[in-house]
Amino acid sequence: MAEASRIFHSTLFPTLSLQLSKPCYNSHVYPSLSLKKAPRPVQCSVSTSETKSTSSNATQEVPWGCDIDSLENAEALQKWLSDSGLPPQKMAIDKVAVGERGLVALKNVRKGEKLLFVPPSLFITADSEWSSPEAGQVLKQYSVPDWPLLATYLISEASAQKSSRWCNYISALPRQPYSLLYWTRAELDRYLEASQIRQRAIERVTDVIGTYNDLRLRIFSKYPDIFPEEVFNMETFRWSFGILFSRLVRLPSMDGKVALVPWADMLNHSCEVETFLDYDKSSQGVVFTTDRAYQPGEQVFISYGKKSNGELLLSYGFVPKEGTNPSDLVELPLSLKKSDRCYKEKLEALKKHGLSASQCYPIQITGWPLELMAYAYLAVSPPSMSKQFDEASGSMDLDVTSPKQLNRRVFLKQLAVDLCTSEQRILFRAEYILRRRLRDMRSGELRALRIFDGLRNIFK
Repeated sequence: MAEASRIFHSTLFPTLSLQLSKPCYNSHVYPSLSLKKAPRPVQCSVSTSETKSTSSNATQEVPWGCDIDSLENAEALQKWLSDSGLPPQKMAIDKVAVGERGLVALKNVRKGEKLLFVPPSLFITADSEWSSPEAGQVLKQYSVPDWPLLATYLISEASAQKSSRWCNYISALPRQPYSLLYWTRAELDRYLEASQIRQRAIERVTDVIGTYNDLRLRIFSKYPDIFPEEVFNMETFRWSFGILFSRLVRLPSMDGKVALVPWADMLNHSCEVETFLDYDKSSQGVVFTTDRAYQPGEQVFISYGKKSNGELLLSYGFVPKEGTNPSDLVELPLSLKKSDRCYKEKLEALKKHGLSASQCYPIQITGWPLELMAYAYLAVSPPSMSKQFDEASGSMDLDVTSPKQLNRRVFLKQLAVDLCTSEQRILFRAEYILRRRLRDMRSGELRALRIFDGLRNIFK
């Protein structure tokens, strides 16, 4: 999904601390990847040296999957799905302008039509049958959670090749997903220096490495015949987690069950649609309801959720064009200055409403929470953010819809430029409006305290 450009912390909207989930419109709280062997829990941990040594090999490829724009593998997938019970569809896999591969309409599609249909027999879930039953039994014995279990399952089935029923599906998956998991630490530090997403990306990479290390130490090393290191290693886990981050679906109508849904995961994201995948109990399969009409040959889109550009880059590896994502936002940190002569009085006013001296608020190009304005009045004015973005701003005028034709470093830099430009745009506009509204305040800072006190109801 969104393969051509695919690729954790705020008090006001959900964190993404290594939960792994996919285009589900209303559910994106990533669960912990910690493992447990009853009764003692297993913690994820990784040293700095392990992280660096692993990230240095970030461009290695696994021996399965295909090039991102391969139609031959996609056509083989489509034939296998039909032979496996997928009913005739109004869409087909084809090369597209956004995503390199996607689903295009074969016939006229009406607005409000239930489109696509994938039966549960074609889902990959934590309950799926293993080609290597021994591997599945061991992981269940250790009560491995869904995410690491599915990551291990993908690798096990991929290594089984044609003896796995999922061979055609795995062959159609990208050999190297466009994921931040494949960025080296140096690339994250250099290209995302000005973006808040950098730290979350580092945390995600660290969590994935830590999860693999826990599996290796607690399970794989004890069963080397079942989990040989030449198959179950950091590179294959980087691949499998990259696939899960970008393709796993959480299905609200199945009590939040997570699943890989072949065929459906070929749908690309558009910020202009609001329809999403879910299990339909009446037809007993995964469907989505179109919110617009499509003509034959048009690419059909779904929504991966109301996500910021940073979140889209973090999980799916792409950044929408500037100004096209109405859900784009940036977290703006605000803090009281201890040198402020009214610091104690302001701090007391904040504590009265359950706030601290430092707060972080989401802001969008279209506006921000009322709490932000009240806090800004109290704290006077946030510092200028412009210097932090000088290095990242600018346009490279490149066609990132064809990353295969670009030098990898240039491609990554363009993604970072697009992300930082959108964040810069939001921050600059917020700073301008805040400063304009604050300029008429009297110099006496205690007046700000009275203004804040007058707005106290918004915190109730």
